[in-house]
Amino acid sequence: MTDFPADRPLRIGTRSSPMALAQVEQVTALLKKHAPDLAVEPVPVTTEADLWQGDLAKLGGKGLFTKRIDQMLQRGEVDMAVHCVKDVPGDVPLPEGLVFAAYLPREDVRDVLLFPEGSDRHNLADLPAGATVGTSAVRRKAQISRVRPDLNVVRLRGLVGTRVEKLDGKKPGPALDAMVLALAGLERIGLTDRARQVFTAAEILPAVGAGVLGLQCRRDDGPVAGLLARLNHDRTMREVTAERVMLHGLRGHCNSPIAGYCVTEPDGQLSLRGMVFSRDGSKFVHAHHWGENSNDPAVLGTRVCAELLRQGARDIIEGIPH
Repeated sequence: MTDFPADRPLRIGTRSSPMALAQVEQVTALLKKHAPDLAVEPVPVTTEADLWQGDLAKLGGKGLFTKRIDQMLQRGEVDMAVHCVKDVPGDVPLPEGLVFAAYLPREDVRDVLLFPEGSDRHNLADLPAGATVGTSAVRRKAQISRVRPDLNVVRLRGLVGTRVEKLDGKKPGPALDAMVLALAGLERIGLTDRARQVFTAAEILPAVGAGVLGLQCRRDDGPVAGLLARLNHDRTMREVTAERVMLHGLRGHCNSPIAGYCVTEPDGQLSLRGMVFSRDGSKFVHAHHWGENSNDPAVLGTRVCAELLRQGARDIIEGIPH
């Protein structure tokens, strides 16, 4: 393995949103701890999914957040990419020739409830029947509807900062009584003070890969893969592997409310919970297994997937329009 060449910068493909650029800054700082003289060049692009404000399923699914950047990486126009793992499709293999060389330590996976500026409400129970709640994820919609079927949960997309401005009535959009967002996203743009209720992972099970940044490169690019491997967090890699094996086996589409969360217990044993919901949360299946003897993350993901399918996950997924 050779070192990354010193005569050119490391080109990082990324979405052009403020949050994505902040993630690149984070990765750059970590890389420079291992290679202080490394020159880094962010290559921001606006993806089709960033431009589309409607239902992602009508455009082709959330994989469009990563598709253009992956193509640039395959063509050699960038050397690596930074992806939110939850945005990487799990029902299909990774694009040909690409691998995740590293996963960064997992950030906070919890979701939070926000209210408009000046509101005196504090939690989901404070909302009256018929109140409108905005969220970008079918997974959140299903789980909120499961406990509060009397609420009107609507799909709301766009940059996190823009969504908060819509909640406050500062940007055009539907009138909202509350909004659910990822706590990690608020942290990256300095808006954690807006969070009122922080849901536990038991209350709203996270998305597969939630809170994890994956560093992707070409499989045959030894210098870059070696550089990125120095940043890999082994525990996170094992947890994400279990989650994504489960997701791949379920073969859900972007409209499928699927949640999966693996943690490493204090004794080192892996623990994976998976859930599949109908769109309104009225039907769901749940499975929870531990790594046991082998503690192999792929085996664990396969076991949880098999249990969900045994309980009828395939019927729930196929009953949801693409």
